[in-house]
Amino acid sequence: MSARTITLLGATGSVGRATLDLIARAEAGAYDVVALTANSQALELAEAARRFGARFCAVADEAAGPALGEALAGSAIKWGAGPQAVADAAAMEADWVMAAIVGAAGLQPILAAVRRGACVAFANKEALVCAGVLMLEEAARSGATLLPVDSEHNAIFQAFDPAQRRHIRRIILTASGGPFHNASLDTMRQAGPEQAVAHPTWSMGAKISVDSAPMMNKGLEIIEACHLFALPQEQVDVLVHPESIVHGLVEYADGGMLAQLGCPDMRTPIAHALAWPDRMDTPVERLDLAKLGALSFFAPDPGRFPALGLARNAFIAGGTAPAVLNAANEVAVAAFLAGQIGFLDIAAAVSEALDEGARAAGASAAPASIDAVIEADAHGRRLAQAAVSRLAR
Repeated sequence: MSARTITLLGATGSVGRATLDLIARAEAGAYDVVALTANSQALELAEAARRFGARFCAVADEAAGPALGEALAGSAIKWGAGPQAVADAAAMEADWVMAAIVGAAGLQPILAAVRRGACVAFANKEALVCAGVLMLEEAARSGATLLPVDSEHNAIFQAFDPAQRRHIRRIILTASGGPFHNASLDTMRQAGPEQAVAHPTWSMGAKISVDSAPMMNKGLEIIEACHLFALPQEQVDVLVHPESIVHGLVEYADGGMLAQLGCPDMRTPIAHALAWPDRMDTPVERLDLAKLGALSFFAPDPGRFPALGLARNAFIAGGTAPAVLNAANEVAVAAFLAGQIGFLDIAAAVSEALDEGARAAGASAAPASIDAVIEADAHGRRLAQAAVSRLAR
């Protein structure tokens, strides 16, 4: 059996490192790394490229290009810098592409991989949140396969039987609730970045950890799930599950429910996508249900977590609203991490941006091109920045 060729977009982030860890542990010759990309971490990227024998690597930050070139001096590895170089990496021939670039910056390279018909593993929520219709149309045209890597969507993917679609009543995404799942509004109002990034069960980057704290990540996941599984938002529910053991459930018409369980380690869903349609060994901790003893579930409080409602409304509104939602959230989270606004102001800024965005000409029309998505993203950022300025401490 020939090696599966791999391109990894976002090789130096938490998902990228976990993917490389699995490749390093796999049977010799199972995977062949074609290209690796990063945002600006030139030295780490160069080290990974040398270790895994990549043919090409790229940094999105042009200023990091010289450092990357110097780190690769004497090797046969080609390199590039800038957004186009990252898109060029995605367009290279490879069987499987990990889309692990955080944020809207991943749109162009992911689209490049989809357009050439690759098997694309999605760890980037924004590609389907901002450009879901466009991505799915391109995938249908090219024959690309979309594999979800977020633990929740990957769990649903494993329990969802397409042949029984008409008998599926709903899907349920679980949420840890982050560090504030049982905190008072006053505690949340006073919380700073240090408290918001202290995720109780998952090890993630600062932006994704902060997304989890107000459950905005779950709101984005609702939109992503609607696209991936072709369901209306009314059939996508959320349950808070602090132990993060059950990652997703599918309820069928007969009352039966199928769930996927696993320890909170991203290497499990990554491994599922990396080996799909087969399975592979991983070093993750095995579940000991007897030791766990009990698992808890409860409905999220919409008063403390308004981001869920904002995301549902954005999906219902359609058009550019989901792109504005995502862009505004990125701006608001960055402002919170910089100490410019309070924790509860994140949802407030996003809400203001959505309200203003709905008044824009053409807001109700779905973006017909990636350029239109990028324009909507830029518009959402401007609106959010104005909201942040009004909310600034």
